[in-house]
Amino acid sequence: MSTTLLLARHGQTLWHAENRYAGVSDIGLTDEGRAQAVRLGWWAGRQAAAGAPIDAVWTSTVPRAIVTAEPACRALDLVPNREHDLRECDFGVMEGRTLAEFESVDPTAAAAFRADPVVNPFPNAEDPRTATTRATTALHHIASSHEGGRVLVVAHNTLLRLALCDLLSIPLSDYRRVFPGLRNAAVTELRMAGGQAAILSLNVPCS
Repeated sequence: MSTTLLLARHGQTLWHAENRYAGVSDIGLTDEGRAQAVRLGWWAGRQAAAGAPIDAVWTSTVPRAIVTAEPACRALDLVPNREHDLRECDFGVMEGRTLAEFESVDPTAAAAFRADPVVNPFPNAEDPRTATTRATTALHHIASSHEGGRVLVVAHNTLLRLALCDLLSIPLSDYRRVFPGLRNAAVTELRMAGGQAAILSLNVPCS
């Protein structure tokens, strides 16, 4: 029996509006980010009304993901489950900086990251392979806990892209090329069955 995971990135934050890496930093949503969260809630409610109920909501423990999920939880009358392993990657020295700013002070490291972001992560950053393992383990756990159901998972851009690569047997080093970015509060649908995953839709906006 398959489980459907509805993966959503959190709403826009004050740093993401400027393309700054937030990672594990606690950065609040912008007005647009809060509006995106409301639209995600409307979408979740419409899904249930159309006969496609969402059985559970899971979020990372980072506040921007928790806040993004709140309207959906209210629409579905569900209490969210929080999973620390769904938190965003720690970007080390890049927290609060743009890639252009980093490149201006360390062009060699920036070039190495662009060439292979997994083999050459940012200084003091979490190993992307470690982040991938915790993310995919968490998603498999969620899928098995709600077998046959549909689950909304609100998490983060880089973590979800790494997980998608791992689940779909795409080389991790290609995550920035294959998945240039997940839109804020857009939904990517995965079907999980027998320990394997199939992607049914990508980056669908909740308008």
